[in-house]
Amino acid sequence: MQVHVFRGVGRIFAFTESSNIDTLPARYSPWTLFKTIEVVRGQAQPGLNVDECLDDIVRHGIHVTDAHVRITERAIC
Repeated sequence: MQVHVFRGVGRIFAFTESSNIDTLPARYSPWTLFKTIEVVRGQAQPGLNVDECLDDIVRHGIHVTDAHVRITERAIC
């Protein structure tokens, strides 16, 4: 799956299939496109738990981390 990685304030990163920043949590803005990566379930990606990321994208449409720690539910509330 191709995933767009956006950087928010501090060490907040959001991972999503959409390149539209309007879908990202406003409280961590401004958002900047950091890079676009290909993630495959079961394949390692430095600094990212790929399976957790893909599960969140399927469930919530987004995966959010703070210093590599998952905060998705807290971020989308």
